[in-house]
Amino acid sequence: MRIETVGIVGAGTMGGGIAINLAQHGFHVLLTDARPAAIEAAITGAATFWMRAVEKGRMTAADAEAAQGRLEGAASLRPLAPCDLVIEAVFEDFDLKARLFGELSAVVRDDALVATNTSCLKVGDLARHMTRPERFLGLHYFSPAAINPIVEVVMGDATAAATIEAALAFCAASGKQPLRCRDSYGFAINRFFCSYTNEAARALDAELGGTGEIDAVAREVLGAAAGPFTVMNLIKPRINLHAIRNLEPLGPFYAPAAAMVAAGEADRPFEITAGAAPTGERKGAIADHLLSGCFLPVLQALDEEVADPEAFDRGAREALKFGIGPCALMARLGAAEVARIIEPALAAYGIPRPKALDRVECLGS
Repeated sequence: MRIETVGIVGAGTMGGGIAINLAQHGFHVLLTDARPAAIEAAITGAATFWMRAVEKGRMTAADAEAAQGRLEGAASLRPLAPCDLVIEAVFEDFDLKARLFGELSAVVRDDALVATNTSCLKVGDLARHMTRPERFLGLHYFSPAAINPIVEVVMGDATAAATIEAALAFCAASGKQPLRCRDSYGFAINRFFCSYTNEAARALDAELGGTGEIDAVAREVLGAAAGPFTVMNLIKPRINLHAIRNLEPLGPFYAPAAAMVAAGEADRPFEITAGAAPTGERKGAIADHLLSGCFLPVLQALDEEVADPEAFDRGAREALKFGIGPCALMARLGAAEVARIIEPALAAYGIPRPKALDRVECLGS
């Protein structure tokens, strides 16, 4: 299936970023939102993005003008009827998305693809609200969607193989690196990213260090471009808390830490304290929290065949800007050290030993 015209429902940060990426890569984009002002702001923001790209020599003025000509607003869902693909990018609320997909079922062509940009909800659950679930899938973009290269391509229980193949080709044509995932809470990347940030909050709760010290340990042991508290402030603790809570069906290990709940429910950023990475036992304890938050979810997801090791590592490097992916790091450390790191969580939360632990030396990418 050839995808040329794409509808996007939701003109917020993610929807606007997806629109920029697609219009810049030659797709005709129809952007709609329940708030007309949001559509206008997103189109203005796209024009500003391309103007700056021209100023920096990243694209020509002619290409910027052409991209702007391919992006237009739509006052309702009805103008999306001719689209080859419609991407939903509204707030992470199941009922809101379910209602939207019911409405879209009455609008889109029978042969059109429909995708959700959800980061944590299950694609299969949302697909039940579509009349043609075989043409429904997950396309999870990462922020900033205009430039972040990773898109998780998620196959629900009813998704047809042809739908996935068309989506993979579409991602490549829009300059993205698609990561194939099975349907699971958090998919591949948020499965461990949410847990990693939550373990940072648990280390804070345990008074192992301040936010600045924990960030410094993350930069050192994972080669992260920015520590977890700095990143959570960028994406907003409220949004991160919501994503963590969506993983709670996976078990108590994924329940949000007290500090995460406090910051998220108050809708306030974490105060980033000064301080370099501590040394000795404190550094080791913080590192174990952060690494357990990455390793245990990945091992569980590998057992569930959510994605292959290369997908986890590429997502960590490209989407999250880690210096090393979790599978490569586990392979470097070895099974005995990984077992030591995750054992406290296994014992505390009654989690069975992951089978993938027996082959960590083979996981490096």
